[in-house]
Amino acid sequence: MTTLTVHDNGKYIAIQTQGKSTRFHAIWLRDNAWDSATRAVGNGQRLLALRDIPADTSIASAVIEGDIVTLTFAPEAKTVDYPLAWLMDNAYDTAASTGTGWTGSAVKTWDSGLMADVPVGDFAKVSTDDHALSGWLANVARYGFAKLENGPVTDMALMKVVDLFGYVRETNYGRHFEVRTEVNPTNLAFTGLGLQAHTDNPYRDPVPSLQVLYCLESSAAGGENMVVDGFRAAERLREENQDWFDVLSQYCARFEYAGEDDVILRSRRPMIELSPDGELVGIRFNNRSLAAVTDVPFDKMDSYYAAYRRLGEIIDDPDMEVTFRLNPGESFVVDNTRVLHARKAYSGAGTRWFQGCYADKDGLLSKLAGLQARTLEAAE
Repeated sequence: MTTLTVHDNGKYIAIQTQGKSTRFHAIWLRDNAWDSATRAVGNGQRLLALRDIPADTSIASAVIEGDIVTLTFAPEAKTVDYPLAWLMDNAYDTAASTGTGWTGSAVKTWDSGLMADVPVGDFAKVSTDDHALSGWLANVARYGFAKLENGPVTDMALMKVVDLFGYVRETNYGRHFEVRTEVNPTNLAFTGLGLQAHTDNPYRDPVPSLQVLYCLESSAAGGENMVVDGFRAAERLREENQDWFDVLSQYCARFEYAGEDDVILRSRRPMIELSPDGELVGIRFNNRSLAAVTDVPFDKMDSYYAAYRRLGEIIDDPDMEVTFRLNPGESFVVDNTRVLHARKAYSGAGTRWFQGCYADKDGLLSKLAGLQARTLEAAE
């Protein structure tokens, strides 16, 4: 049985259900009203600013009948209905997260054990079947990367991958970039050298949050792609030494790129980025682009470099990597704010041609949320 009580002269209500009490403030409830005078019917955006709601808002009466909570607010004398399920889904009267470096339930961290079950989708299916597309996008969101197989082996096919969920983010490299051996390259990515696992473009603010790499030719020996979960690497560092985790999350590194005429890109961000409540939200790690670190106090610099070294060792640990070879027509999408990517060295014999581009995660998450909402509506 669900019951409702009003407290503190209408300052808040408490809903008791299944032996648990959940509280909601009057001002929060009024601000989150979904009536047509408060929210636009078409898009749900607020029609009122907070200044339009009386600062002394309180709950004059409260009734719960079935799955609907009906509240009347003073001094407006305004009555609003709330679905009980919506209130419970958006409850904030919960135990605070403790510690730092936690991840949400939608995130699954991983190590080399994921090699046995690399998330993968079929290009034809995800292009024509919303259920398949939703599943593939959900894997990108959950694991931070996913492969795509059986795509066309045609120039610029990677744009068809981006079209599945969003838009290309253009940079100084253009709308896309070619990845193959070059003479006197402007970037080490365009050589046959192996690359340490890294996040791309840490010198940008904000960084491109997604990268797409698409294989068109792959007859050279070697060159396997590798991914490492930066969130899992950060978790390992925290488990081994909390002080080292703290120093990499509390002080900014500096990153810089100046490999082209009239292009000087700089950023100042921590290698391990946390939200104010301690959630792990980002990793920036790229030894090629690290500038002089100047934001760490003298008495913390030794610890900072020890932590930086250890994080790199964890990232380089074979037990952390998932390795796969991309064949022509295959691609993968990687969350560049979380998952580090690399490649093994490859020989000059044969050919190796990849095309890459950047996109933004908000587009992918928006597409995923829309598909999931449509599935829920169809089930009701």
